[in-house]
Amino acid sequence: MADLNLRDRDAIQTEEGIIFRVFGYNHPQTSYICDAEYANSKIFNSTDPRAPREGKNELFYKFYNDEGLKLITKKYPQYLVNQEMLGLKIVGVPEKLIGKVRQPQPRLQELLKKGPTDQLLSAMERVLDIVSNKSGVSKMSFGVFGSMLHDFHHPKYSDIDFTIYGKAQNQKIVQTMAQLYADPSSGLSNEFTSEEVMSGKRWLFRDFTIPDFVWHQRRKMIYGFYDDRAHSGRIIKAEFEPVKAWEEIRNEYDPDTKITQRGWVRLKARVTADNDAPFIPSVYGIEPLEVLSGPKEAIEAIRIFSYMEEFRQQVQRDETIIVEGNLEKVASLKGNYLQVTLTYCSRYYEQVLRALHS
Repeated sequence: MADLNLRDRDAIQTEEGIIFRVFGYNHPQTSYICDAEYANSKIFNSTDPRAPREGKNELFYKFYNDEGLKLITKKYPQYLVNQEMLGLKIVGVPEKLIGKVRQPQPRLQELLKKGPTDQLLSAMERVLDIVSNKSGVSKMSFGVFGSMLHDFHHPKYSDIDFTIYGKAQNQKIVQTMAQLYADPSSGLSNEFTSEEVMSGKRWLFRDFTIPDFVWHQRRKMIYGFYDDRAHSGRIIKAEFEPVKAWEEIRNEYDPDTKITQRGWVRLKARVTADNDAPFIPSVYGIEPLEVLSGPKEAIEAIRIFSYMEEFRQQVQRDETIIVEGNLEKVASLKGNYLQVTLTYCSRYYEQVLRALHS
């Protein structure tokens, strides 16, 4: 296995002007599996009003849905790398084609050293002070991603997006946010207090309702609002996204392991492990209770393996759950097992992972 110099939410910019997010922690020896996030206006344009990002005299557009994949497949196939375990080509950046690298942790320290230069950076520092002081988690364990990472945030419209490094640190942050959300004087509140947060948003999942989504998101405690009206006149979204510390990362990519599709499955199961639930990929140990549809061999599945942002930190140990997705057989020199995989696919919105909480 290759040692990794980049990890989840680190960013790569290529010479053409495409910005990729490094995706997870399992990568081939000479490349990084990624998600395409932005492209320079010289090579891509979007009419979506949410898409423009401007900074350092450059204009970028954010990709939505499959726009990034379409651009790369059509014009930049050098950013499709072999995923030998699946026998597929997927979006990624070979090491030799990496231009610039931006990492959330050093970027935050750079911003703190420079001091706030606009009202959003001032609000970011206030939120960081509140959360770090309350939790006891060092500011060195935080980073910033999204528009702040790339220096094209908008002071009046952008959000505050933090990364938190390490499992123990993330547990402290979840506990701390629960306390802060319960304290009206903290200035912080849970983004998913009510279903109104989803008003006007297009919802495509077939067996995952908006009330279910909001219930699961609310208890994750990492999505909040910061009331900054006294300073900037607005309420700002503030996220706290979990990332593994370097010493916690084990690159599980193995070209000798083969993954084969066994069919679409729907399971009722009990969660037996959730240690890696907050991260990408999210991994849940399971004990299947009933195969509701699909291949009967799924009763032997031992885990859920999810690359979907919606299903991070989604279900908890000892909960009874419903999961629907691709059943896969993983065959390696160490042995074989079955897993249910949730990922980008043609049946994306048919996938589900939810607790039977009602």
